Amino acid sequence: MTLQVDKRAVARAFGRAAEHYDAHAALQRLSGDALLARAPAHSGPQLLDAGCGTGWYSKRWHEYGKQVTALDLSPQMLQQARANDAAQHYLAGDIDALPLAEASFDLVWSNLAVQWSDDLSQALGQFRRVLRPDGTLLFSTLSAGSLQEVHYAWSHLDHHPHANRFLTEQQIAAACAAHRLNCESAVMTLHFPDALSAMRSLKGIGATHLHQGRDGPLLTRQRLAQLEAHWPRDRHGFRLSYHLIYGVSSS
Repeated sequence: MTLQVDKRAVARAFGRAAEHYDAHAALQRLSGDALLARAPAHSGPQLLDAGCGTGWYSKRWHEYGKQVTALDLSPQMLQQARANDAAQHYLAGDIDALPLAEASFDLVWSNLAVQWSDDLSQALGQFRRVLRPDGTLLFSTLSAGSLQEVHYAWSHLDHHPHANRFLTEQQIAAACAAHRLNCESAVMTLHFPDALSAMRSLKGIGATHLHQGRDGPLLTRQRLAQLEAHWPRDRHGFRLSYHLIYGVSSS
């Protein structure tokens, strides 16, 4: 259940995206709002936002009266979160090795961050470690089947990876079970006016960095035309589908 992840490269990719991230973060909003709906009505005041990005949900939790610690791998993302006055505390750190004391939070929140972990079970173990015994853990991640349109369209042009592959739903469910988390799945499909807009949405949230260690290739006009010819679409436009998993625990 491990992935080879170049954390420095991931941090650079998201750092480059930080300034314009919120303009492309429709999926993050949809996922985060669905995760928020699964939160308990009452929880203690100390909250960790693990993989806070620009601090969108840190700020939401702050407005709900929580004492928020915003943590991210990317210094530029943390800088953006600070500029947004999103939290009380800001911390550079890796979710696979949280630089935090045991049992120090009432709620650990992580929206679409653990797919960048080396080892999902290790990341969930870190969340459990810093969570108080009666605390709540809420996370979302992507599973296999996500971005199938990208894989399909590019498969007609070359045999190189152009989007990340993710753990299967069964692998994620096994990690959730090991950490006493309830697991739910959902599929979200976004639509774009053309293939370039779809690819730019991935670049805009830093997601063109591949686990294999390289960023996505430059698109020539000819390759873009080929890509558009094969990109799955429907009456709403060019599709990008995401298979999401929500993990929730209150014990």
